[in-house]
Amino acid sequence: MALPIIAAIGAKTVRTVEDFGRFWTFTGQMVRWLILGFPSWRNWRLVFPQFFEVGNRTLPVILITGLFVGLVLAIQSYDQLAEAGFARRMGVLVNLTLVRELGPVLAGVMLAGRVGGALTAELGTMNVTEQVDALRVMGADPIRHLVVPRFLACLLLSPLLTFFCDVVGAGAGWFVAVMLKNVPNEPYWYYVRDAIERWDIMVGFVKSVVFGGAIGLIACYKGFHCRPGAEGVGRACTESFVASFLAILVTDFFLATFFQGLYKGLYGFKSLIT
Repeated sequence: MALPIIAAIGAKTVRTVEDFGRFWTFTGQMVRWLILGFPSWRNWRLVFPQFFEVGNRTLPVILITGLFVGLVLAIQSYDQLAEAGFARRMGVLVNLTLVRELGPVLAGVMLAGRVGGALTAELGTMNVTEQVDALRVMGADPIRHLVVPRFLACLLLSPLLTFFCDVVGAGAGWFVAVMLKNVPNEPYWYYVRDAIERWDIMVGFVKSVVFGGAIGLIACYKGFHCRPGAEGVGRACTESFVASFLAILVTDFFLATFFQGLYKGLYGFKSLIT
């Protein structure tokens, strides 16, 4: 009875290790073509249509996400800060949380759901219908023509999408604090300017770049290695989103730990409310 279970666990482990190896082989091929084709204008012409798909079509979802995240953060934080006498400093909590954590993470999650699934489905369909093999027959490398433009679009536009998420969320937090809760406008922005540094903005943008690159890479890999048939494409889309979401959470933890330690080593401890 135990032997089939052990055999199944062993087979699953072997498949996982194989997938891990294929992923990094795929990543190495993508990086190779990224470096070789970076100076070429012909390659950049393939990126611009992906800018529209990744940026323009994702922006409405990002704006809605930032709006309601800012509203919820302000509503939830006001009562606790008001009881402690820090109502005028609530902008620090709202904006710092958005800039350093929630903005990049939620923009990444929306990008994974809106763009990552679409990229996986598109490339998976091309793989199933043998369009990828047709490119190879014609002497064109599919990673160069299909993967690199999509990866670059996710990598370069994720900071811009995060910026819009942060701005809309900050405006929503200001609306709740100043317009609904009667917090004075000038002290609200004074404490925000005093607390948020260029370092905080830099950390948020670095996280967004890492998230965008991970999403684009995972989505393209899942599309290229999906199983045959409609079921295989659908499963690849699901696996792409789950893997992208987990990658965002894991990398966010390690990046937050790294940047926090680096900041303390360079500048010392910074309080959120003083």
